[in-house]
Amino acid sequence: MCDYSLMAVPNRLAREGEELVTHRFPTGSLGLASPDDVRRAVEPRPAVRKTIWQRLAEFFDPPAAPAVCAVCVAPGTRLRVTEIPARLRVQWGLDSREDATFTQISANVHQYRDAIRFAGGREVRLQELGEGLRVRVLDTTGTEELVLENLRALG
Repeated sequence: MCDYSLMAVPNRLAREGEELVTHRFPTGSLGLASPDDVRRAVEPRPAVRKTIWQRLAEFFDPPAAPAVCAVCVAPGTRLRVTEIPARLRVQWGLDSREDATFTQISANVHQYRDAIRFAGGREVRLQELGEGLRVRVLDTTGTEELVLENLRALG
């Protein structure tokens, strides 16, 4: 859903139809975020004329950059991944645009578990994808089916 290292940053659930991008958070982990949030966090702030005392105060207490919210995706969610770099396409036998399913490859604590399963069955952890991949959330209804399958397997 959201790797363990992203629980320390603001987060929310993904919405069907929204565009996301892979982003490196202050924790060092890659996750999904809104492109608008990422853009706001890196854009320079407009220059405002300040007194020497205001500048001195900001030197000792700099203003916080806007936080980028991690977007958590439930296992079983259908995604469309675009702008896959050539290096990864060759390495994993993918096209520049692929449909995939979000999954978790482990239940272990303190271990990266979020991954994407491409149509050919190839599972790739988000940490291996790199920054800047575009992801569209296509369908979140598959998450319920996945939970039911797991419950049946346990019962």
